[in-house]
Amino acid sequence: MDCQEKLEVPVYTDVDRETFLRDIYPLRRPAVLKRVPLGPCVRAWTVSYLAQKGGDREVKVHVSPEPRMDFLHKNFVYRTLPFDKFIQRAAEAKHSDFFISEEPADLRKQFPELAEDFHIPQFFEPEQFFSSVFRISSPGLQLWTHYDVMDNLLAQVTGRKRVVLYSPKDALYLYLTGDKSEVLDIDTTDLQLYPEFVKASRYECILEPGDLLFIPALWFHNTLALQFGVGVNVFWRHLPPESYDKKDPYGNKDPVAASRALQSLERTLGILEELPPDYQDFYARRMVLRIQSRAYLRQTMEASQENLDTA
Repeated sequence: MDCQEKLEVPVYTDVDRETFLRDIYPLRRPAVLKRVPLGPCVRAWTVSYLAQKGGDREVKVHVSPEPRMDFLHKNFVYRTLPFDKFIQRAAEAKHSDFFISEEPADLRKQFPELAEDFHIPQFFEPEQFFSSVFRISSPGLQLWTHYDVMDNLLAQVTGRKRVVLYSPKDALYLYLTGDKSEVLDIDTTDLQLYPEFVKASRYECILEPGDLLFIPALWFHNTLALQFGVGVNVFWRHLPPESYDKKDPYGNKDPVAASRALQSLERTLGILEELPPDYQDFYARRMVLRIQSRAYLRQTMEASQENLDTA
């Protein structure tokens, strides 16, 4: 969007573990990493090679007749397909359906033959590892803006992909439903419907084959496959293990403490509804001020106070 502040994602080259942990990771901001060794996958993972190695084992995929997947109106269905058929259909230049793989997995267990080709960058401790997930998508497919609760590296092995990111501090402007933004069209947004969206700063990058994108936990991201592409998302736990829901195979549930806090908030809002509207408004504003003073980071608190003053 032309009216949003646009910022470039910083690019680093020849990053090793020491450089990543010293110069990039502490900033808690996205970064494109180039020329990080990923193994033979960058050259080897052609459509025919993947189909042969992956064989007919079944995978779960999203299938949609439209390129922009819409979680609000559910314009996609879940299908189980043989991997070789899925990869061939997803790679078609002309297609009536759009495909993306979306399955919790450890690439090393699900596709051990292919995992040998992909070298996970050793930017975290082995016990922090959560999952390595295939990201295989049809050309033109766009996935909605969402956040993950774990840090991750998006390895773009083949094909080109545009990624747009928004800071957690801009969550107020993204019209959230759970972990997803209701603003599906981030390029020509209906500003009558989503007027606050223009206040969110837009970080954008183009991933080339072999690139890595570090996406810190809670950063919102929206992906657009410029070409048929194969990637791998590597997720790891940034917080202590007990912070996460042990029954969450996808790793996308809010941390346990956050879930409890959100549940308490819903109960509190229900209690507020016992008051007349003007009292609800007054005490809700008191609660917002209390949350700001106790939980907001200083920079975020100052910006939010400005919004509250103009409300």
